[in-house]
Amino acid sequence: MEPGKVLLLNKPLRWTSFDVVRKIRNKLKTKKIGHAGTLDPLATGLLILCVGTFTKRIEEFQAQEKEYSGTLVLGQHTESYDLEKTPSTPVDFSHLTDAQILSATKDFIGAIKQKPPLHSAIRINGKRAYDFARKGKQIELPLRDVEIKEFRIVEINKPLVKFNVVCSKGTYIRSLAHDFGQSLGVGAYLSELCRTRIGEFRLEDALEVDQIEPIIVQHT
Repeated sequence: MEPGKVLLLNKPLRWTSFDVVRKIRNKLKTKKIGHAGTLDPLATGLLILCVGTFTKRIEEFQAQEKEYSGTLVLGQHTESYDLEKTPSTPVDFSHLTDAQILSATKDFIGAIKQKPPLHSAIRINGKRAYDFARKGKQIELPLRDVEIKEFRIVEINKPLVKFNVVCSKGTYIRSLAHDFGQSLGVGAYLSELCRTRIGEFRLEDALEVDQIEPIIVQHT
């Protein structure tokens, strides 16, 4: 029986999560491999790959708490809630104070309902939501119950706002950035995102995709 392995990888910018799986699959010459939690192409950071018998634990890892660091841009929005689509014409945000920005995070902490981006991989009637979006079709995505355990602003240099988030499985940080901008009345979109932790697994322990000899974290 093929031994089980967990590989911690730092997903490069503009790679899909499946790009990473395909690359490592070829290196390890195995077909039994999968990732535990998708990262958007424009996001970087921790991606857990399960190999061999550890593919049985993918759902277990996916369900664990996530932590992210990111940057949002105030005063504009995009259809995708990130830089996949072109930002809208800027609106004035000069009236916003740092105190208002810091205070607005309070409404997003705890159990909340969140609408996923239309440009997402969620399945609607057997098709991915982004397939509808790319054809210009508007569909109503159901709200999701998620939990934001921490939403902390770490730097304000308007229009850029850097933040950290600790959240449950299924949380869309793009949607959080969009909704945060809406709550401030000026709009916002996500310009950078990095996943730094999944449960007990941390980005600082991850390897780069191009490392030939990966560091393997094994669990019994």
